[in-house]
Amino acid sequence: MAHIVIIGAGIGGMPMAYEMRHMARKEDRITVVTNNPKFHFVPSNPWVAVKWRKRQDIELEVAPLLAKQGIACNTSGAQRVHPERNQVELGDGSLLDYDYLIIATGPKLAFDEIEGLGPQGHTQSICHVDHAQTAQEAWEGFVAAPGPVVVGAVQGASCYGPAYEFAFIMDADLRKRRIRDKVPMTFVTAEPYVGHLGLGGVGDSKGLLESALRERHIKWICNAKTTKVEAGKMYVTEHNDDGTPKKEHVLDFKYSMMLPAFKGVDAVFGIEGLTNPRGFVLIDDYQRNPKYQNIYSVGVCVAIPPVEATPIPVGAPKTGYMIESMVTATAHNIRAALDGQAPIRKATWNAVCLADFGDTGVAFVALPQIPPRNVNWFAEGKWVHLAKVAFEKYFMHKMKKGTSEPIYEKILMGAMGIMKLKDK
Repeated sequence: MAHIVIIGAGIGGMPMAYEMRHMARKEDRITVVTNNPKFHFVPSNPWVAVKWRKRQDIELEVAPLLAKQGIACNTSGAQRVHPERNQVELGDGSLLDYDYLIIATGPKLAFDEIEGLGPQGHTQSICHVDHAQTAQEAWEGFVAAPGPVVVGAVQGASCYGPAYEFAFIMDADLRKRRIRDKVPMTFVTAEPYVGHLGLGGVGDSKGLLESALRERHIKWICNAKTTKVEAGKMYVTEHNDDGTPKKEHVLDFKYSMMLPAFKGVDAVFGIEGLTNPRGFVLIDDYQRNPKYQNIYSVGVCVAIPPVEATPIPVGAPKTGYMIESMVTATAHNIRAALDGQAPIRKATWNAVCLADFGDTGVAFVALPQIPPRNVNWFAEGKWVHLAKVAFEKYFMHKMKKGTSEPIYEKILMGAMGIMKLKDK
């Protein structure tokens, strides 16, 4: 009998637990360690922030769902991983032994790297449902007395889709309220150009997103380094393509949401051989850590190099499809290890994304994520908005039922079907 411990109960951790239970032997124990008793569907956070969703609509109690599948749950959280001892030090000071460890924590949000950034400073966030709830409360005050908005992602960020999503969702909500004319909007991003997305662009993402911003009267600043934020003021240095400073901006705002850079969580940060200098978990082709080969990792906490060099640091995103693929590969490879066999499954590092714009949206497929690609497709339409709503319901249903059924494969098949129809 083996004890498999999973740290994290989010979009990576919960599917990992379900799929591992499906792949493991009956006698193997599985324990999920989390510092949050509730799962929440992160892609819906932008809707929560403008009160199109209530947080309870996108939350589920973790322990009862896991118990139905015969999976133990410890909600004291992971204080520190001790890989040389095969133990996890829990938040209550106790130690949990493991035979295999899967790190699926997600990232630590590096608000502290920029003075005044984040919910404890002067900007909002949609990275966590707690932040989205705070952003919603601020939004309610803002729409009662509107003014300038600054939205985007700071240097080192690796998730740009939600920044565009939230900019367009705010625009849609303001138009519904008939106060869009009272709100100048500026999109600030570390990307070298609009639509880079940390992927070097996908299809005509640059042209389509620039057009979408123009249509909605949203100005933009690229190659932007946010240096500090004060109450109602953001200090941004715009750079040339060679990385030299081009122009200093002081942007006034009454409401701002800026995505932060990510780094590894404290439980693993600085463990030599386990993580890189930013605290992301190092893995081989089979999701295993090269030094500690009974430790695996999936999701945003995995170390992935940038797609290309950029004037201002831009990270590579880990999209839902990629995470789903990591989960499947990890479950199969741990089962192989349990059976005394070598791992053979590799994650398919493809990017598939649905980004909602409030009443329309964009979808992109990058196969593989790092160019050159076999498929490089980007499209806009109302169908994306509808697909995103349906996806939310489907994913929440999957979490309630405890199924390991892949969802992003179906999205990819649907997108490929749309591409074939357009080709005809």
